[in-house]
Amino acid sequence: MSKTNIPNKTISARPQTDRGRLALIRRDFRKNHLVYLLAVLGIAYYIIFHYMPMYGAIIAFKTYRPSLGIMGSPWVGFENFISFFKSIYFSRLVRNTVAISVLELIFAFPAPIILALLLNEIRSRSFKRIVQTITYIPHFISIIVVCGMIMDFFSYNGLINNIITAFGGKPTIFLLDPKYFRPIYVGSGIWQSVGWGTIIYLAALSNIDLELYDAAMVDGAGRLRQAWHVTLPGIIPTIMILLILRIGSLMSVGYEKILLLYNANTYETADVISTYVYRRGLLNGDYSFASAVGLFNSVINFALLISSNKLSNKLTESSLW
Repeated sequence: MSKTNIPNKTISARPQTDRGRLALIRRDFRKNHLVYLLAVLGIAYYIIFHYMPMYGAIIAFKTYRPSLGIMGSPWVGFENFISFFKSIYFSRLVRNTVAISVLELIFAFPAPIILALLLNEIRSRSFKRIVQTITYIPHFISIIVVCGMIMDFFSYNGLINNIITAFGGKPTIFLLDPKYFRPIYVGSGIWQSVGWGTIIYLAALSNIDLELYDAAMVDGAGRLRQAWHVTLPGIIPTIMILLILRIGSLMSVGYEKILLLYNANTYETADVISTYVYRRGLLNGDYSFASAVGLFNSVINFALLISSNKLSNKLTESSLW
């Protein structure tokens, strides 16, 4: 019986796999080339306005002089950071930034969740749409207009003081009193963003399987128990993702609204890191110092983002990565 010799051919599966993946990518690109073309605009935006400016962060370690350029300016190491840490404003800036961010995290972050849960319980579609429209409108009002409204309402002869005096109270100039700045800032922020923030949560609520509600009703669960045991767990992953992102920007309090509302009398509770960077960097021209403060702020936010993501992954198995 003869034995046929079959030559051994060692065929590598990886090149075929790589060639197959490359061919698949090419076919997908030819089929969806217009979609990829649209994506180029977004990619170009992030490269030009988010990644390329990172090169300028090195001026935080220099004494930047526009006439010498970034590379020609003298290197000073961590001198700008040390100067900020030793500044008399350091504790006040960090305290105010954290205080405002924590207040927003406690009161502003849950507000759209609560509103979305309430809207989800409304059975009248017309009434639901009216409520959504009313709560969405403030989002589209310019921040300058919003601040103008706040100044009018909380002025000495404004609406709030008129209501107070009508009930026998004494008028107060709220925007000149440091203790009222944070409640006004956070409260106006909730009013402006609560409706718009419900969009994501309402979308998450629409993906909950209706059979879960039927099963809960069979088990005797009422509306409140259904909301607690079915609705809320159904949107927990969305809540955790947005919470991680919010914690990751804990030290980034927007300066536009504060600049329009604060004054020398309210610096004690209103002055935050972003407004200080604006004054030192743009008004005083100390670009290196302002960049150092901004870089410090970004590093803290990055650390908070990583920590909150890991903690969320362990507790809820929901995370960004």
